[in-house]
Formats: sequence, C-alpha cells, structure tokens
Amino acid sequence: MSLTFTLDPAVDPALRDGILDLWTDVSNAGGSVGFVPPVTREAIRPELVKHFAAMADGRTRLLVGHDEAGQVAATAFFTFNTHRLMTHWLWLYTVMVHPRHQGRGYGRDLLSAAEDAARGFDGIEAIRLTCRGGNGLERFYGSCGYKEVGRVPGAIRVAPGDDRDDVHMLLTLS
Repeated sequence: MSLTFTLDPAVDPALRDGILDLWTDVSNAGGSVGFVPPVTREAIRPELVKHFAAMADGRTRLLVGHDEAGQVAATAFFTFNTHRLMTHWLWLYTVMVHPRHQGRGYGRDLLSAAEDAARGFDGIEAIRLTCRGGNGLERFYGSCGYKEVGRVPGAIRVAPGDDRDDVHMLLTLS
C-alpha cells in the first residue's frame, strides 16, 4: 500500500496532533529532524507552531502523506525565499516518514511527491535542503536525484563531543 499525499491540507486538530506525533516518533527513533532523543510533543510544539504561522503568512506550504489507516505518516514543508535574488528556488524542511513505515520506499515517494509539487509552483527551478551528516542521509538524497553542493564540517552539535556536518543538497527541476 502506498501513501496518499496532499498539498496544503486543511490544518485541524487531527492534522496538528498527527504531525506532532510523527515528529516526536521520528525524533525519538533517532531521525535527524531538529531534535535529539528523548524529546516530547511539548518540546516540538513551538517549532510546529512556527511552521503553521509561516503557512498562514504564505511563506511555507505543507505536503502530508497519510497511510491506509488515515494516519499522518510523512511530511515535508516547502519554504519560499523572500530575497529577491533567490526566489527561483525553495527550501524543503522537516522531511519525515514515520519509523513504522521505514523500508517501504515511502521516503522516495515523499521526495517524488515534493518534486512534483515544486514543479507546479510558479517560477521555482530548484529545491534545496540540508541534512545532518553521519547518518547516510546524503546518500539517500543523492539516490533521489539531489546533489551535494556544500558541507559545513561540525556545524551541528548533537551532543557534547558529537558534532556533525551540515550537508547542503540541491535538486534542479529544469
């Protein structure tokens, strides 16, 4: 069974809670989505509120994947550039697939759906994202067509003595 993707879904309590659960579960499983385990929904909530505020302002759009049970199983947030010289590309943030769905190809499906959505955004020619080095994410994104275009050694401090590279990836849409 595959995921059903929706761009710009209506934000209601079920979606909010589903994303909070997803983000918490991904983080606590060791996912590289801005937190390190252990983390609670309450710790993540302010970051999700920031995403929702940016959505309300029109600066961010949400792509969500639901599984066959209707549960939130994947997300990606698109953030548009406001600098007039960089409006031809956007950022992809908080790219997540629930741990219970790992190994089914849903990560590739999510990135493909994100690419398809971005191709429909007026004037967008590329997608940029960053990922935490040391987990093989750059290989995964590379296998999905992204190219590594930069790396800042030790820019992400996961814990004292555990610094990771901040890896910059680009997918050209043209």
